[in-house]
Amino acid sequence: MSRTALRICPLCEATCGLTLTIEGARVTHARGDRDDVFSKGFVCPKGASFGAVDADPDRLRTPLVRRDGELREATWEEAFDAVAAGIRPVVERYGPNSVGVVLGNPNVHTMAGALYPAMLLAGLGTRSVFTASTVDQMPKHVSSGLLYGDANAIPVPDLDHTDHLLLIGANPLESNGSLCTAPDFPGKLKALKARGGTLVVIDPRRTRTAKLADRHIAVRPGTDALLLAAMAQVLFDEGLTEPTPHVQGVEEVADALREFTPEAVAAACDVEADVTRTLARELAAAPTAAVYGRIGSCTVPHGTLASWLVDVLNILTGNLDRPGGALFPQAATDKTPRPAGPGRGFALGRWHSRVSRHPEAKGELPLSALAEEIDTATEEGEPVRALLAVAANPVLSAPDGDRLDQALESLDFMVSVDPYLNETARHADVVLPPPPPSQSPHHDFAFNTLAVRNQVRYTRPAIPLEPGRMAETEILARLILAVTGMHGADPAAVDQMVIDQTLGKAVEEPHSPVHGRDPRELAAQLTGDTGPERRLDMMLRLGPYGDGFGVRPDGLTLEKLLAHPHGIDLGPLRPRLPQPLKTRSGKVELLPQPIADDLPRLKRALEERPDGLVLVGRRHLRSNNSWMHNVPALTGGSNRCTLHIHPEDAERLGVRDGAPVRVTGAGGEVTAPAEVTDEVRRGVVSLPHGWGHDRPGTRLSHAVTDPGVNVNQLLDGRLLDPLSGNAVLNAVPVEVAPETAPGCASVTEKLTALT
Repeated sequence: MSRTALRICPLCEATCGLTLTIEGARVTHARGDRDDVFSKGFVCPKGASFGAVDADPDRLRTPLVRRDGELREATWEEAFDAVAAGIRPVVERYGPNSVGVVLGNPNVHTMAGALYPAMLLAGLGTRSVFTASTVDQMPKHVSSGLLYGDANAIPVPDLDHTDHLLLIGANPLESNGSLCTAPDFPGKLKALKARGGTLVVIDPRRTRTAKLADRHIAVRPGTDALLLAAMAQVLFDEGLTEPTPHVQGVEEVADALREFTPEAVAAACDVEADVTRTLARELAAAPTAAVYGRIGSCTVPHGTLASWLVDVLNILTGNLDRPGGALFPQAATDKTPRPAGPGRGFALGRWHSRVSRHPEAKGELPLSALAEEIDTATEEGEPVRALLAVAANPVLSAPDGDRLDQALESLDFMVSVDPYLNETARHADVVLPPPPPSQSPHHDFAFNTLAVRNQVRYTRPAIPLEPGRMAETEILARLILAVTGMHGADPAAVDQMVIDQTLGKAVEEPHSPVHGRDPRELAAQLTGDTGPERRLDMMLRLGPYGDGFGVRPDGLTLEKLLAHPHGIDLGPLRPRLPQPLKTRSGKVELLPQPIADDLPRLKRALEERPDGLVLVGRRHLRSNNSWMHNVPALTGGSNRCTLHIHPEDAERLGVRDGAPVRVTGAGGEVTAPAEVTDEVRRGVVSLPHGWGHDRPGTRLSHAVTDPGVNVNQLLDGRLLDPLSGNAVLNAVPVEVAPETAPGCASVTEKLTALT
């Protein structure tokens, strides 16, 4: 007999509500939840395939422990005994920085990934921290930190109310949105056009999103910051600025961008000066407007400057923090809002990586540096000798996977928290597999801080935890205990410690609703069946919509949220400045010194002209990085690992559609089928991210049947955005030739010239 259950989809950033059909202990069907307050029934192919993802037979069911060189099934007790025995001696002999931690993208898609990694890092005390952010979005965090004093204060476009939307390096019809949580992004873009609004897309590819646009600008890859700077220069030059309040440094920015005229950037961007002027004038003339940049403008040599300039344009046109522009969301689990005023600000480079001296950003080192931090000895500090990889597959997601593959083999000890034995986990000494998503609770801590409408939702597990499995929250709690010298303690103590510490601080803060109260009395009021639920209840009560532990009787609590299974709508985004600002001045600091110091490098880019092909990535609606290629329903068809190449480039190089081509970069070469298409501009080729499932020792039975190639193997890890440490994955010089032709040897020299 079948039943239904609700579940928030964890498979991308759109966070759509699902209605699952369940037979026994198996999800047999998934559709959009029509009553969900946020997604209102929308579902994409990934969400519709929830059951197949959930029931993938290659998902690990029990821990694996390496014995006599082989990974073998073990009990949970044996697995955590092995973790404690493997990690603690490394910490005690070589120090905490000898243990590296890699956090992958799926961490932000689970409750466990949101609640426990901070404690793991604090408990270890390591500075050897690497995450997926530095192959994705770190430039936006850094620019937000410098502008607003808070690296997580990221304004999002008010999609439902804007009159003019300019997208740069973003393809939300394929990605469903990123750093902008918006179920049915395609529907919102169509609604924008239906109400007479304008959609502009800047992208070297004619993506599905670009095809929907009123205006598509096929900019030369990697010149995003130049084009945006020229638009800002036009606003100043033509007197079109009307800056947002609470801003300082407007005149300084005008002076800093004076030389970036449309004529000056035209050749580098391959965009005519009149087009740039039109973009700026239309942006300024729109009743409301928002500029939104994403991964294409982040993963380039000037990613932080491009991210900064996105906000500069919103600020100069008065569209930051106003309805229809770009606003700061207010999540239900945000900290209690503090009064507006100066804060501590944001600092870069508080420490550096050991080998290449890369500065930290937001407490992280570049993922591109992980291999050298393992395999390179220096006089300063110990190399990384042990590694904890939590929901991470850097062999595919970081540059030069071959080098990292070899480096992982040299580790003294490695732990992987992952449901799959993938290209990275195969190196682990212990693999700890979390249960499938149907057996886990869900609340979007991270994505609600980026949502285009304020709302709150929570779903308990749709299916009881299967015997022999362990909740992901308990796995991470036990991992914290095992690596910090408290192995064997009750994992519930981890949640209780967080509750005690949080409430202890809250009662001491004058602006807190619980100021002066007894934290033990507050803790006794918390509800929930588990430690994570009690923590959620605490965060809701202390948050901006919470009941303040009885101070506001109509406020949010876990009990109230559970009584609304389709979620609670908290209203549209609203202006919030200056409250979110944490800069030392208490204002938006429009020209922070690190940005000013990097502008001369952007000026030098005015003279750069690539004389060969450059590589860009691409996404597919049925993929999410390397997660989903093992699900038959989400592969095949148009979701293929092919090299997109323009017909004129293909003819010049003798490349035939469907024939294998060899692509060579500084980090190596790959061979992939050519797909000749005018959806890429001349001089540009494109390979998708997340493929390359051809390494031995994995258990990905479907993915290996069509493994594709690892685009990041074309990179050697040397190209980084210097402010953020983000890997340069786009606008990378490559050589392309038919598979039988001799390769070219000039790529390394070109990369050296670029740096």
